[in-house]
Amino acid sequence: MIEEEKLLVSVVWFKEPMTEAASSPVLSPHFFLSSSSSSSSPRHPLSSSLCCITDLIILRDAHRHTTNHTEVTGEAQPLHRLLTRMAGMKEQQFTEEKPLLPEQRGADSDLESCDQLMPAGDWKEHDVETPYGMLHVVIRGAPKGNKPAILTYHDVGLNHKLCFNSFFNNEDMQEITKHFVVCHVDAPGQQVGASQMPQGYLYPTMDQLAGMLPTVVQHFGFKSIVGIGVGAGAYVLAKFALIFPDLVEGLVLLNIDPNGKGWIDWPPPSTLPDVVLPHLFSQEELMNNTELVQSYRQQINNTVNLFNLQLFWNMYNSRRDLEMNRSGTVINAKTLKCPTMLVVGDNAPAEEGVVECNSKLDPTNTTFLKMADSGGLPQLTQPGKLTEAFKYFLQGMGYIAYVKDRRLSGGPGTSSSPLHL
Repeated sequence: MIEEEKLLVSVVWFKEPMTEAASSPVLSPHFFLSSSSSSSSPRHPLSSSLCCITDLIILRDAHRHTTNHTEVTGEAQPLHRLLTRMAGMKEQQFTEEKPLLPEQRGADSDLESCDQLMPAGDWKEHDVETPYGMLHVVIRGAPKGNKPAILTYHDVGLNHKLCFNSFFNNEDMQEITKHFVVCHVDAPGQQVGASQMPQGYLYPTMDQLAGMLPTVVQHFGFKSIVGIGVGAGAYVLAKFALIFPDLVEGLVLLNIDPNGKGWIDWPPPSTLPDVVLPHLFSQEELMNNTELVQSYRQQINNTVNLFNLQLFWNMYNSRRDLEMNRSGTVINAKTLKCPTMLVVGDNAPAEEGVVECNSKLDPTNTTFLKMADSGGLPQLTQPGKLTEAFKYFLQGMGYIAYVKDRRLSGGPGTSSSPLHL
Protein backbone atom coordinates (compact mmCIF):
# COMPACT_ATOMS: atom_id res chain seq x y z
CA MET A 1 0.00 0.00 0.00
CA ILE A 2 1.36 3.40 -0.93
CA GLU A 3 1.65 5.72 2.02
CA GLU A 4 -0.09 9.01 1.40
CA GLU A 5 0.51 12.40 2.95
CA LYS A 6 -2.36 14.82 3.25
CA LEU A 7 -1.82 18.55 3.31
CA LEU A 8 -4.85 20.63 4.19
CA VAL A 9 -4.66 24.18 2.89
CA SER A 10 -7.42 26.44 4.14
CA VAL A 11 -7.64 29.78 2.40
CA VAL A 12 -9.77 32.36 4.16
CA TRP A 13 -10.75 35.47 2.25
CA PHE A 14 -11.72 38.53 4.25
CA LYS A 15 -13.59 41.49 2.91
CA GLU A 16 -11.54 44.43 4.18
CA PRO A 17 -13.48 47.56 5.17
CA MET A 18 -13.60 50.32 2.57
CA THR A 19 -11.25 53.24 3.08
CA GLU A 20 -10.84 56.59 1.41
CA ALA A 21 -8.15 55.05 -0.77
CA ALA A 22 -10.35 52.18 -1.93
CA SER A 23 -13.72 52.57 -3.65
CA SER A 24 -14.64 48.92 -3.18
CA PRO A 25 -13.92 46.20 -0.61
CA VAL A 26 -10.66 44.28 -0.96
CA LEU A 27 -10.45 40.51 -0.72
CA SER A 28 -7.47 39.55 1.42
CA PRO A 29 -6.19 35.95 1.41
CA HIS A 30 -5.17 34.16 4.59
CA PHE A 31 -3.61 30.68 4.38
CA PHE A 32 -3.77 27.99 7.07
CA LEU A 33 -1.83 24.70 6.80
CA SER A 34 -2.26 21.58 8.88
CA SER A 35 -1.18 17.98 8.61
CA SER A 36 -3.57 15.11 8.07
CA SER A 37 -2.48 13.63 11.35
CA SER A 38 -3.96 16.51 13.31
CA SER A 39 -6.99 15.54 15.30
CA SER A 40 -8.74 18.81 14.63
CA SER A 41 -9.31 21.07 11.67
CA PRO A 42 -7.23 24.20 11.26
CA ARG A 43 -8.73 27.02 13.24
CA HIS A 44 -9.96 30.02 11.29
CA PRO A 45 -10.39 33.46 12.84
CA LEU A 46 -14.05 34.27 13.38
CA SER A 47 -15.09 37.50 11.71
CA SER A 48 -18.33 39.04 10.52
CA SER A 49 -16.44 40.16 7.41
CA LEU A 50 -15.63 36.56 6.40
CA CYS A 51 -16.52 35.99 2.77
CA CYS A 52 -15.81 32.29 2.32
CA ILE A 53 -13.59 29.44 3.46
CA THR A 54 -12.35 26.84 1.01
CA ASP A 55 -10.35 23.79 2.04
CA LEU A 56 -8.04 22.14 -0.47
CA ILE A 57 -6.93 18.61 0.38
CA ILE A 58 -3.96 17.42 -1.64
CA LEU A 59 -3.11 13.72 -1.58
CA ARG A 60 0.50 13.20 -2.52
CA ASP A 61 2.22 9.91 -3.28
CA ALA A 62 4.78 8.57 -5.71
CA HIS A 63 2.30 7.95 -8.52
CA ARG A 64 -0.58 10.42 -8.48
CA HIS A 65 -1.89 13.80 -7.41
CA THR A 66 -5.55 13.86 -6.46
CA THR A 67 -7.26 17.14 -5.57
CA ASN A 68 -10.64 17.43 -3.88
CA HIS A 69 -12.18 20.81 -3.20
CA THR A 70 -15.53 22.28 -2.41
CA GLU A 71 -17.64 23.84 -5.14
CA VAL A 72 -17.30 27.61 -5.10
CA THR A 73 -19.24 30.33 -6.86
CA GLY A 74 -19.55 34.10 -6.96
CA GLU A 75 -16.90 35.94 -4.98
CA ALA A 76 -15.05 32.68 -4.36
CA GLN A 77 -14.35 32.00 -8.04
CA PRO A 78 -10.99 33.85 -8.03
CA LEU A 79 -10.06 31.77 -5.01
CA HIS A 80 -11.08 28.61 -6.86
CA ARG A 81 -8.78 29.49 -9.75
CA LEU A 82 -5.95 30.23 -7.31
CA LEU A 83 -6.36 26.90 -5.55
CA THR A 84 -6.53 25.06 -8.86
CA ARG A 85 -3.21 26.56 -9.90
CA MET A 86 -1.72 25.80 -6.49
CA ALA A 87 -2.73 22.18 -6.93
CA GLY A 88 -1.17 22.14 -10.38
CA MET A 89 2.08 23.49 -9.02
CA LYS A 90 2.43 20.33 -6.97
CA GLU A 91 3.50 18.65 -10.22
CA GLN A 92 6.26 21.11 -11.09
CA GLN A 93 9.85 19.95 -11.21
CA PHE A 94 12.94 22.06 -11.55
CA THR A 95 14.89 21.36 -14.71
CA GLU A 96 18.27 22.03 -13.10
CA GLU A 97 19.68 18.67 -12.09
CA LYS A 98 22.74 19.21 -9.89
CA PRO A 99 21.91 20.53 -6.43
CA LEU A 100 24.59 22.47 -4.61
CA LEU A 101 24.29 20.10 -1.70
CA PRO A 102 25.27 16.45 -2.29
CA GLU A 103 23.05 14.77 0.28
CA GLN A 104 20.33 15.38 2.82
CA ARG A 105 20.34 14.79 6.52
CA GLY A 106 17.41 13.40 8.42
CA ALA A 107 15.26 15.56 10.69
CA ASP A 108 16.62 13.94 13.82
CA SER A 109 20.20 14.81 13.02
CA ASP A 110 19.25 18.47 12.57
CA LEU A 111 18.66 18.76 16.31
CA GLU A 112 21.83 17.11 17.52
CA SER A 113 24.16 20.04 16.95
CA CYS A 114 24.04 23.39 15.25
CA ASP A 115 27.33 22.44 13.56
CA GLN A 116 25.49 19.81 11.49
CA LEU A 117 24.81 22.12 8.58
CA MET A 118 25.13 22.06 4.85
CA PRO A 119 28.64 21.10 3.71
CA ALA A 120 31.16 23.72 4.79
CA GLY A 121 32.64 24.01 1.31
CA ASP A 122 29.42 25.53 -0.03
CA TRP A 123 29.37 28.37 2.51
CA LYS A 124 31.81 31.24 2.97
CA GLU A 125 32.06 33.31 6.14
CA HIS A 126 32.65 37.05 6.02
CA ASP A 127 33.02 39.84 8.54
CA VAL A 128 31.55 42.99 7.03
CA GLU A 129 32.37 46.41 8.47
CA THR A 130 29.28 48.63 8.67
CA PRO A 131 28.66 52.14 10.03
CA TYR A 132 27.41 50.58 13.29
CA GLY A 133 29.99 47.84 13.77
CA MET A 134 31.02 44.46 12.39
CA LEU A 135 28.54 41.91 11.07
CA HIS A 136 29.18 38.19 10.67
CA VAL A 137 27.71 36.99 7.37
CA VAL A 138 27.61 33.52 5.83
CA ILE A 139 26.97 33.34 2.09
CA ARG A 140 26.56 30.67 -0.57
CA GLY A 141 26.54 31.26 -4.31
CA ALA A 142 26.92 34.45 -6.29
CA PRO A 143 24.37 37.02 -7.51
CA LYS A 144 22.40 35.54 -10.41
CA GLY A 145 21.42 38.23 -12.92
CA ASN A 146 18.67 40.44 -11.58
CA LYS A 147 17.43 37.85 -9.11
CA PRO A 148 17.31 39.00 -5.50
CA ALA A 149 19.41 37.37 -2.82
CA ILE A 150 17.63 35.41 -0.09
CA LEU A 151 18.77 37.12 3.10
CA THR A 152 17.90 35.76 6.55
CA TYR A 153 17.94 37.32 10.01
CA HIS A 154 17.51 35.17 13.13
CA ASP A 155 15.59 35.70 16.36
CA VAL A 156 17.04 36.79 19.69
CA GLY A 157 18.53 33.82 21.57
CA LEU A 158 19.52 32.14 18.33
CA ASN A 159 21.94 32.57 15.45
CA HIS A 160 21.64 31.69 11.79
CA LYS A 161 22.54 28.05 12.48
CA LEU A 162 20.08 27.46 15.29
CA CYS A 163 17.33 29.44 13.60
CA PHE A 164 17.49 28.23 9.99
CA ASN A 165 19.30 24.88 9.95
CA SER A 166 16.21 22.66 9.66
CA PHE A 167 14.52 24.96 7.16
CA PHE A 168 17.41 25.28 4.72
CA ASN A 169 18.34 21.58 5.03
CA ASN A 170 14.87 20.61 3.83
CA GLU A 171 15.18 18.82 0.50
CA ASP A 172 12.57 20.96 -1.26
CA MET A 173 14.10 24.14 0.15
CA GLN A 174 17.47 23.15 -1.29
CA GLU A 175 15.81 22.78 -4.70
CA ILE A 176 14.58 26.37 -4.35
CA THR A 177 17.72 27.97 -2.97
CA LYS A 178 20.01 26.61 -5.66
CA HIS A 179 18.37 29.21 -7.92
CA PHE A 180 19.47 32.07 -5.65
CA VAL A 181 22.41 33.39 -3.67
CA VAL A 182 21.71 32.84 0.04
CA CYS A 183 23.00 35.18 2.73
CA HIS A 184 22.65 34.50 6.47
CA VAL A 185 23.25 37.48 8.75
CA ASP A 186 24.14 37.05 12.43
CA ALA A 187 23.33 39.92 14.77
CA PRO A 188 26.50 41.39 16.34
CA GLY A 189 28.11 38.93 18.75
CA GLN A 190 25.51 36.19 18.28
CA GLN A 191 27.37 33.82 15.94
CA VAL A 192 28.89 30.56 17.19
CA GLY A 193 32.31 31.23 18.71
CA ALA A 194 31.80 35.00 18.96
CA SER A 195 34.14 36.88 21.27
CA GLN A 196 32.55 38.53 24.26
CA MET A 197 31.73 42.20 23.79
CA PRO A 198 33.83 44.53 25.99
CA GLN A 199 32.35 45.99 29.16
CA GLY A 200 30.52 49.23 28.39
CA TYR A 201 29.87 48.23 24.77
CA LEU A 202 26.74 49.97 23.44
CA TYR A 203 24.78 47.42 21.45
CA PRO A 204 23.26 48.77 18.20
CA THR A 205 19.63 49.84 18.42
CA MET A 206 17.05 48.02 16.32
CA ASP A 207 17.11 50.93 13.85
CA GLN A 208 20.90 50.67 13.64
CA LEU A 209 20.74 46.90 13.10
CA ALA A 210 18.48 47.62 10.11
CA GLY A 211 20.89 50.35 9.02
CA MET A 212 23.73 47.81 8.79
CA LEU A 213 22.05 45.84 6.02
CA PRO A 214 22.54 48.27 3.08
CA THR A 215 26.29 47.82 3.58
CA VAL A 216 25.86 44.03 3.29
CA VAL A 217 23.77 44.41 0.13
CA GLN A 218 26.34 46.72 -1.43
CA HIS A 219 29.35 44.68 -0.27
CA PHE A 220 28.17 41.53 -2.08
CA GLY A 221 26.69 43.29 -5.10
CA PHE A 222 23.07 42.26 -4.50
CA LYS A 223 20.49 44.08 -6.62
CA SER A 224 17.86 43.50 -3.95
CA ILE A 225 16.80 40.91 -1.39
CA VAL A 226 13.94 38.66 -0.38
CA GLY A 227 14.17 38.64 3.39
CA ILE A 228 13.28 35.81 5.77
CA GLY A 229 13.23 36.96 9.38
CA VAL A 230 12.12 35.40 12.66
CA GLY A 231 11.08 37.36 15.75
CA ALA A 232 13.68 40.06 16.36
CA GLY A 233 15.07 39.35 12.89
CA ALA A 234 11.63 39.89 11.36
CA TYR A 235 11.43 43.26 13.12
CA VAL A 236 14.88 44.23 11.77
CA LEU A 237 13.96 43.25 8.20
CA ALA A 238 10.63 45.08 8.36
CA LYS A 239 12.42 48.21 9.61
CA PHE A 240 14.97 47.78 6.80
CA ALA A 241 12.17 47.55 4.20
CA LEU A 242 10.49 50.68 5.59
CA ILE A 243 13.71 52.71 5.40
CA PHE A 244 15.09 51.21 2.15
CA PRO A 245 12.06 49.97 0.17
CA ASP A 246 13.95 49.87 -3.13
CA LEU A 247 16.30 47.20 -1.78
CA VAL A 248 13.58 44.76 -0.69
CA GLU A 249 11.49 42.78 -3.18
CA GLY A 250 9.69 40.57 -0.69
CA LEU A 251 9.54 39.60 2.98
CA VAL A 252 8.68 36.42 4.85
CA LEU A 253 8.21 37.46 8.48
CA LEU A 254 7.77 34.80 11.16
CA ASN A 255 6.62 35.74 14.66
CA ILE A 256 6.93 39.48 14.08
CA ASP A 257 5.72 41.77 16.85
CA PRO A 258 5.39 45.38 15.63
CA ASN A 259 4.77 46.74 19.13
CA GLY A 260 7.34 48.38 21.34
CA LYS A 261 8.21 46.70 24.63
CA GLY A 262 9.50 47.76 28.01
CA TRP A 263 11.17 45.85 30.79
CA ILE A 264 7.98 46.17 32.81
CA ASP A 265 6.56 43.40 30.57
CA TRP A 266 9.29 40.92 31.60
CA PRO A 267 9.85 39.32 35.02
CA PRO A 268 13.40 39.29 36.41
CA PRO A 269 15.19 36.30 34.89
CA SER A 270 16.83 33.61 36.98
CA THR A 271 18.89 32.54 34.00
CA LEU A 272 18.85 34.10 30.55
CA PRO A 273 17.97 30.90 28.60
CA ASP A 274 14.92 30.36 30.81
CA VAL A 275 13.68 33.84 29.89
CA VAL A 276 14.44 33.48 26.18
CA LEU A 277 12.76 30.08 25.76
CA PRO A 278 9.19 31.37 26.42
CA HIS A 279 9.84 33.94 23.71
CA LEU A 280 10.72 31.15 21.26
CA PHE A 281 8.38 28.29 22.14
CA SER A 282 4.69 27.84 22.93
CA GLN A 283 3.50 27.14 26.46
CA GLU A 284 2.49 23.64 25.39
CA GLU A 285 6.00 22.90 24.15
CA LEU A 286 7.53 24.24 27.35
CA MET A 287 5.15 22.32 29.61
CA ASN A 288 5.82 19.09 27.74
CA ASN A 289 9.54 19.87 27.75
CA THR A 290 9.77 18.54 24.22
CA GLU A 291 12.98 17.22 22.73
CA LEU A 292 13.25 20.40 20.70
CA VAL A 293 13.01 22.58 23.82
CA GLN A 294 15.60 20.49 25.65
CA SER A 295 17.94 20.64 22.66
CA TYR A 296 17.65 24.40 22.30
CA ARG A 297 18.04 25.05 26.03
CA GLN A 298 21.34 23.17 25.86
CA GLN A 299 22.51 24.79 22.63
CA ILE A 300 21.69 28.33 23.75
CA ASN A 301 23.80 27.67 26.85
CA ASN A 302 26.65 26.10 24.91
CA THR A 303 26.85 27.93 21.58
CA VAL A 304 25.66 31.48 22.25
CA ASN A 305 27.73 33.95 24.28
CA LEU A 306 25.30 34.77 27.08
CA PHE A 307 26.85 38.18 27.81
CA ASN A 308 26.35 39.18 24.17
CA LEU A 309 22.88 37.66 24.19
CA GLN A 310 21.96 39.81 27.20
CA LEU A 311 22.89 42.93 25.21
CA PHE A 312 20.79 41.87 22.21
CA TRP A 313 17.89 40.83 24.45
CA ASN A 314 17.93 44.18 26.28
CA MET A 315 17.95 46.13 23.02
CA TYR A 316 15.13 44.08 21.49
CA ASN A 317 12.99 44.66 24.55
CA SER A 318 13.70 48.38 24.37
CA ARG A 319 12.42 48.66 20.81
CA ARG A 320 9.88 51.20 19.65
CA ASP A 321 6.71 50.49 17.69
CA LEU A 322 7.24 49.84 14.01
CA GLU A 323 5.92 53.03 12.48
CA MET A 324 3.60 51.61 9.87
CA ASN A 325 -0.14 51.81 9.26
CA ARG A 326 -2.45 50.66 6.51
CA SER A 327 -3.23 53.32 3.90
CA GLY A 328 -6.33 55.32 4.74
CA THR A 329 -6.24 54.59 8.47
CA VAL A 330 -4.10 57.58 9.47
CA ILE A 331 -2.77 60.69 7.75
CA ASN A 332 0.44 60.06 5.78
CA ALA A 333 0.26 56.35 6.56
CA LYS A 334 3.42 54.38 5.76
CA THR A 335 3.56 50.62 5.43
CA LEU A 336 5.52 47.87 3.67
CA LYS A 337 5.40 48.22 -0.10
CA CYS A 338 6.73 44.80 -1.04
CA PRO A 339 4.84 41.47 -1.12
CA THR A 340 4.84 40.12 2.42
CA MET A 341 4.01 36.74 3.93
CA LEU A 342 3.34 36.72 7.66
CA VAL A 343 3.79 33.35 9.39
CA VAL A 344 2.95 32.22 12.90
CA GLY A 345 2.26 28.92 14.61
CA ASP A 346 -1.06 28.17 16.24
CA ASN A 347 -0.85 29.19 19.92
CA ALA A 348 2.65 30.60 19.41
CA PRO A 349 3.73 33.34 21.85
CA ALA A 350 3.90 35.83 18.96
CA GLU A 351 0.40 35.11 17.65
CA GLU A 352 -1.24 38.36 18.81
CA GLY A 353 1.63 40.46 17.50
CA VAL A 354 1.48 38.86 14.05
CA VAL A 355 -2.28 39.41 13.85
CA GLU A 356 -1.79 43.08 14.72
CA CYS A 357 1.00 43.39 12.16
CA ASN A 358 -1.36 41.99 9.54
CA SER A 359 -3.83 44.79 10.31
CA LYS A 360 -1.15 47.37 9.51
CA LEU A 361 -0.20 46.01 6.08
CA ASP A 362 -1.69 46.44 2.62
CA PRO A 363 -4.13 43.53 2.20
CA THR A 364 -3.55 43.40 -1.57
CA ASN A 365 0.07 42.23 -1.21
CA THR A 366 0.00 40.52 2.19
CA THR A 367 -0.54 36.84 2.93
CA PHE A 368 -1.19 35.63 6.47
CA LEU A 369 -0.14 32.02 7.07
CA LYS A 370 -1.14 30.44 10.37
CA MET A 371 0.34 26.97 10.75
CA ALA A 372 -1.30 24.32 12.91
CA ASP A 373 0.74 21.87 14.98
CA SER A 374 3.91 23.89 14.53
CA GLY A 375 4.63 25.38 17.97
CA GLY A 376 6.59 28.58 18.36
CA LEU A 377 9.12 28.07 15.57
CA PRO A 378 7.45 26.71 12.40
CA GLN A 379 10.70 26.73 10.43
CA LEU A 380 12.03 24.07 12.83
CA THR A 381 8.94 21.94 13.38
CA GLN A 382 7.28 22.17 9.94
CA PRO A 383 10.07 23.04 7.47
CA GLY A 384 8.39 21.14 4.63
CA LYS A 385 5.11 23.04 4.89
CA LEU A 386 6.88 26.38 5.21
CA THR A 387 8.99 25.54 2.17
CA GLU A 388 5.82 24.82 0.20
CA ALA A 389 4.41 28.21 1.13
CA PHE A 390 7.72 29.93 0.34
CA LYS A 391 7.76 28.33 -3.11
CA TYR A 392 4.29 29.71 -3.88
CA PHE A 393 5.40 33.09 -2.54
CA LEU A 394 8.40 33.22 -4.89
CA GLN A 395 6.36 31.97 -7.84
CA GLY A 396 3.80 34.67 -7.14
CA MET A 397 6.60 37.22 -7.44
CA GLY A 398 7.64 35.76 -10.81
CA TYR A 399 10.73 33.84 -9.68
CA ILE A 400 11.56 30.14 -10.00
CA ALA A 401 10.71 30.88 -13.62
CA TYR A 402 11.96 27.83 -15.50
CA VAL A 403 9.97 24.90 -14.21
CA LYS A 404 8.45 21.82 -15.75
CA ASP A 405 4.66 22.09 -15.45
CA ARG A 406 2.58 19.40 -17.17
CA ARG A 407 -0.75 20.66 -15.87
CA LEU A 408 -0.41 24.28 -16.98
CA SER A 409 1.60 23.78 -20.19
CA GLY A 410 -0.36 20.80 -21.51
CA GLY A 411 2.54 18.38 -21.49
CA PRO A 412 6.18 17.90 -20.54
CA GLY A 413 8.36 20.90 -21.16
CA THR A 414 9.81 24.05 -19.70
CA SER A 415 7.80 27.16 -18.98
CA SER A 416 8.92 30.08 -21.19
CA SER A 417 7.85 32.78 -18.75
CA PRO A 418 7.63 33.25 -14.99
CA LEU A 419 4.64 31.75 -13.23
CA HIS A 420 2.43 33.93 -11.05
CA LEU A 421 -0.24 32.90 -8.58
